[in-house]
Amino acid sequence: MKITFNELRQIKDSLPDGSIHRIAESLNLTDETVRNYFGGHNFKEGMSCGIHVEAGPEGGIIEIDNPAILNMAIDILKEYHSDVE
Repeated sequence: MKITFNELRQIKDSLPDGSIHRIAESLNLTDETVRNYFGGHNFKEGMSCGIHVEAGPEGGIIEIDNPAILNMAIDILKEYHSDVE
């Protein structure tokens, strides 16, 4: 799966408070690992999680090996927006 870095960051920035922890807990990951997935760089506290960055427009192109974190984030956004409307 491919997505631009800017799109990935927009998804992360749109998540309601507590979502990073919710995703991490659900997938048995650390919060920092989930943050690294969305462009963080704290590899002392978290791990890399299968994203590869290619230089390009809009912050570059991100190739995602396993979309589980992204899919969960999108589900949370859908849930959040249906509650708001």
